[in-house]
Amino acid sequence: MAPLPNAELVQNSVQLYRYLLRCCKQLPEENIRQHYRHAIRQSFKVHADEDDPERIQQIIKRAIEDADWVMNK
Repeated sequence: MAPLPNAELVQNSVQLYRYLLRCCKQLPEENIRQHYRHAIRQSFKVHADEDDPERIQQIIKRAIEDADWVMNK
């Protein structure tokens, strides 16, 4: 299962959140989709107070890489 196109256009946390939720819609089973949606929400809550732009970009990059891995597994 290929990741969604335009991952390189994700520049901020809102765009990342929407991208990851769209990726979840492509997963095959409802219970898997629910698990990853929950994990995405929890991760955003954990990183909500992050204000360092460099760290935010690292988080975005890692989240997209992780999403690609999940979509390909």
